[in-house]
Amino acid sequence: MINHISELYGRQIKLSDLSEELQHHPDIHVRPALAKIAGRWVCTRCQAKLKPTLAGLPSGQFYCYECIQMGRMDTLQGLATVDEPNRFAAVKHPMSWRGHLTALQAACAQQIVEVFKDHRRHLLWAVTGAGKTEMLFPTIEWAIRHGLRIGIASPRVDVCIELFPRIQAAFDGVSSVLLHGKSEAPYQYCQITVCTTHQLLRFYHAFDVMVIDEVDVFPFSGNPMLHTAVSNAIKPSGGLLYLTATPDRSLLRAVKSGYLSVGYLPIRYHGHLLPEVTIIKLPKIAAQIKESRLPGQVMTMIGRLVAAKQRFLLFVPTIQDLQRVGAAISREKIRCRYETVFSADPKRLEKVAAMRSRSLDFLITTTILERGVTFPGIDVLVLKADDRIFSSAALVQIAGRVGRNSERPGGQVLLYCSTRSSSVKACDRQIKQMNQKARQLS
Repeated sequence: MINHISELYGRQIKLSDLSEELQHHPDIHVRPALAKIAGRWVCTRCQAKLKPTLAGLPSGQFYCYECIQMGRMDTLQGLATVDEPNRFAAVKHPMSWRGHLTALQAACAQQIVEVFKDHRRHLLWAVTGAGKTEMLFPTIEWAIRHGLRIGIASPRVDVCIELFPRIQAAFDGVSSVLLHGKSEAPYQYCQITVCTTHQLLRFYHAFDVMVIDEVDVFPFSGNPMLHTAVSNAIKPSGGLLYLTATPDRSLLRAVKSGYLSVGYLPIRYHGHLLPEVTIIKLPKIAAQIKESRLPGQVMTMIGRLVAAKQRFLLFVPTIQDLQRVGAAISREKIRCRYETVFSADPKRLEKVAAMRSRSLDFLITTTILERGVTFPGIDVLVLKADDRIFSSAALVQIAGRVGRNSERPGGQVLLYCSTRSSSVKACDRQIKQMNQKARQLS
């Protein structure tokens, strides 16, 4: 139950979720949760145009089945909001970060500031490990100094969880909140909001500065509902920044049409090139894994890395492959500490934390760890890299887990596959092209 008016600033919440007293507050605006437009029911929260056969209820009412996971919207509901007042305490020195940007990072950072000053929409195409978060700091500082509200969203919970403490540390005197489906802390009105893109469905004309990180990734890419959530969450006078290392076709079309301006950063913050992939053809690897066996070449590499205390991520395409590969490694009796992890794993966050704290030698993982998580100094092995699960963008992101730390800017990216699929070749080509662009800048 919501009892304080500040919890509604720039938000859209079911009227029934408000206290009785708050429901009659003079500053609250109420819209129908579902509105009939051109003869069709449309959800006011997510803008979905609903099919009567799917949206109808036995009572004769209608509901939105598209955003049901965020709480039911139906024809008996009102959607309450309060205009965003930007009621934030002045902070004399908002940025506590004392690091330095490279010349290229600083140029991109200044470009981002100008984007928001001009209320534009912009894409920053930067390689994995380029230091995108740090390049946001000048913009965040500028926004705070001007009393603006900042939203930073990502489709992935893991990305938000990793990003939030970095933002907190860089702006430790500024109010901030982390929102995602597994959040236990209650919502509170803050100047900086870090959240999953799904959480934006609860905001309405809230943010002056909106950043969407990993914009090309599921479930955001190609999802009209989440794109609508972003549009609704930004103020009409606000600006929008997309961040990615692997823009999809829709983003490239938006750049070509002029809807998005674009900036590039083809080199990492430490100035070293991206580690390039090594493609290793093993024609029988898929059949062997199906039998819970691993090719000798793969097992030898695993043993070698464990013996050298070189930590790594071992990617497989499916959940079934997690158990099969784990069983194969267990039979070899290699003395090692590892876990398997996948998107619906209830202990996913704990396992990632164990890897980060060096309690594990490696993780066997699906594509859930292809991006947004950093483990310094690791190598990467991809089994069945030619499987259709591994798109070229996924492989580029997986390769991007390696060499992110200045103390070990290189490392191995080993792609084991039966054939050189189009995705494997495209990954190899894109990394080499980015490295060529980086050489031209140095």
